Amino acid sequence: MSSVASVPAPTPGNNASRRRTVNRLKRAHGQLAALIAAVESGPDCGSVVTQLSAVRGALDKAGFELISAAMGECLAGAPPEPEATTPDGAAGQQLTLEEIRGLFLRLA
Repeated sequence: MSSVASVPAPTPGNNASRRRTVNRLKRAHGQLAALIAAVESGPDCGSVVTQLSAVRGALDKAGFELISAAMGECLAGAPPEPEATTPDGAAGQQLTLEEIRGLFLRLA
């Protein structure tokens, strides 16, 4: 018996989670731009490593936010949405708890 959850679809209940994820990705985008500029200008190694760490942290947190939303749906017993679509119009992917666990472990 396997439980199934969907990757967060555009529903009112997860808009806050989606907004947090987008904000984290935008932060990572800005930090990556700063990292590229730091490497191009040739500053000290410490500055580059600090920027790299910030980018990595922002991306990790965005990934954990996405997985957390999927796990929350699973644990709340949300029924799978067979016709769920993502913001780009693609069909939503159904994930088992084991698949969510695998995604989580890949980020760790």
